[in-house]
Amino acid sequence: MVVLVALGVPLAVNLEQRATLELQTEALIQAQGVASAVGSENLRPGAQEGLDAIVAEAAPQVDGRVIVVDERGLLVADSQGPQLLGSMYAMPSRPEIVTALNGRPATQIRYSTDLGMELLTTAVPIQDEGRTVGAVRITKPMADVERETRRATLGLIAIGAAGLAAGLLLAFGVASSLARPLRRLADASKRLGEGDLSARTEDVTGADEIEQVGRSFDEMADRVERTVQAQREFVANASHQLRTPLTGIKLRLESALGAAEDERVRRDLEAADREVERLSEIVDRLLVMAKHIEEGRPTMLDVDDAVDRAIDRWQERASTAGASLSSQAGGGAAHGNPADVDQILDALIDNALAYAPGPLTIGSSREDARVVLFVQDEGPGIPHDELGRVTERFYRGRRAPSGGSGLGLAIARELAETWGGSLEVLRPERGGTRVEVRLRAAAGA
Repeated sequence: MVVLVALGVPLAVNLEQRATLELQTEALIQAQGVASAVGSENLRPGAQEGLDAIVAEAAPQVDGRVIVVDERGLLVADSQGPQLLGSMYAMPSRPEIVTALNGRPATQIRYSTDLGMELLTTAVPIQDEGRTVGAVRITKPMADVERETRRATLGLIAIGAAGLAAGLLLAFGVASSLARPLRRLADASKRLGEGDLSARTEDVTGADEIEQVGRSFDEMADRVERTVQAQREFVANASHQLRTPLTGIKLRLESALGAAEDERVRRDLEAADREVERLSEIVDRLLVMAKHIEEGRPTMLDVDDAVDRAIDRWQERASTAGASLSSQAGGGAAHGNPADVDQILDALIDNALAYAPGPLTIGSSREDARVVLFVQDEGPGIPHDELGRVTERFYRGRRAPSGGSGLGLAIARELAETWGGSLEVLRPERGGTRVEVRLRAAAGA
């Protein structure tokens, strides 16, 4: 479009200038022809009839008005009739006649207030042995030039539009041939990102750079598939192998509980038994998750159920720590694994009980395409300069109680990011600490 405009506008202007110049040249030649036909002899007294005949015959030939003035500038012949004969025409408003009476041809374009249009006026002197004895003036409307220029401009626009259409069709074809392999790359990337580890570009063809990107993508996908497969096998094998020692530990704890007489020892053994039960549940969930992933089933969960499970797990410990748990539901389904979300909530609740025992709110909500899972306490809150670091591995704040490893929030953040989510630690205006985990909402949820 820019090229067409850059070429077409100057060309249209040039065509208009050329058309005007051609009309001026033509009018000048015609005026000189009429002046030659008039000559000095037809300006003498008694030659009016011959002068009128020349002017009347010339008017249709030049397609305009023809007038003749004498050396004083008085109108002596007019192709439009004798009404104005004797009028003074050598006036400043008609400079072309003044110039012609001074012995020089003149042509100009000027606006006629009487006719309400632009006129091309051409005047040439009538000379007799080097002396100017009168002048001939031809006037033509510029409508003809404007009409021809408009026709030429419309032609240029039509040619430009045809060229632009052809260019667009060609560009569309070229773009399609270039975009086709890129679309295949994008589709394969999307499938791989959604968990389809078999996604490949399948020898995408195109420019050398695109083919190289396709090969690199397939190699990367192969490595990702091998790595994920190894992780899956490790999770499945580790979960399976853990069941035996956990069963043995539970049997020993049950035996010890039966023989324990000290109430304090009994409480400790019961707490240890509950932890073993929780570990067994985690192992069972890991086995189920490994099975689901191996079968290619989509992994999603109801975060409201996850909140309820977390409150059931932590209710007794919260009471022991002098805290109370309450829930807020409304999140719905999200992409993720129940075991991972349970682990995230366990880490957040454990942190809250350690740093700010008291009222805790565990809940979920929906924000656009995200499900927000949160744990909020009413404690002293985290200092502003530490908010950005508390999710780093092994980082412990200045107010951190003794014990702990500084890994809870870091592991929760990494688990959230595994499912395309995020974790953010906030300090509400009314005090306390709020940790939000944002997961992708499941389709149709």
